[in-house]
Amino acid sequence: MILKTALRVFAVFLWALISAPATSLAQQSTPLEQVEQEAIKALILQTIRENPDVLVDTLLAFQEEAEAAAQAQQRAAIQRVGELLRTDANTGVMGNPEGDIVLVEFFDYNCPYCRRAAPVLLELIEKNPDLRIILREWPILGPDSVLAARASLAAIKQNGFEAFHEALMAQPRANAVFIRRAAEQAGLDYDQLQADMGAPEVDAHIATSHDLARQLGISGTPTFLIGETLVPGLLEKADLQALIAEAGDVN
Repeated sequence: MILKTALRVFAVFLWALISAPATSLAQQSTPLEQVEQEAIKALILQTIRENPDVLVDTLLAFQEEAEAAAQAQQRAAIQRVGELLRTDANTGVMGNPEGDIVLVEFFDYNCPYCRRAAPVLLELIEKNPDLRIILREWPILGPDSVLAARASLAAIKQNGFEAFHEALMAQPRANAVFIRRAAEQAGLDYDQLQADMGAPEVDAHIATSHDLARQLGISGTPTFLIGETLVPGLLEKADLQALIAEAGDVN
């Protein structure tokens, strides 16, 4: 324990000494102190050369602790916002609306990886009758993405979210032209859809998505959340199925 603590003090001191700007040290030190600092630095560097594993092991331990702390912080955030993610009525749902297994996806209609994930999610719904997928609109790829998110949320008022979502995901991209095409394919009243796109609940959903992403430390789409497990990036069908199976066992 004493050795471990000493190594940490050594690493912290080394990092502070080596990373400090030379000009800053010179301004704060007398000529004698500068000579002493250079001698200490030389001694430390000699120690590193003779015992490289000491520094490597210590820095690796720091990294592991930092990662563990970040994971703990993320788990705490999931516990804090998880209920809102699972129960927010102001969002699109696919699969079994009463399903006990809840998979949340933060997505953007113009994210190519979200498009690749879309048919996989449909296959998972077919395979897992107790699966409820909550699609959290998080438009981060420009104005067209915001427009698409607004249209998708407005489709909820016409009970057409799922049909519109599938139709828009099948388009080459999401913009005004393809949004209208998807609305027509889903059998929606397009004039009503446009009117509902500016509704307060639409603004609230998008604002909440940005806040949730910040709290959870999410940086891109797609990001999946199931139980207390948050996974960024596109996942293979087998990996998603494994997460669903694990969540089913917990439930």
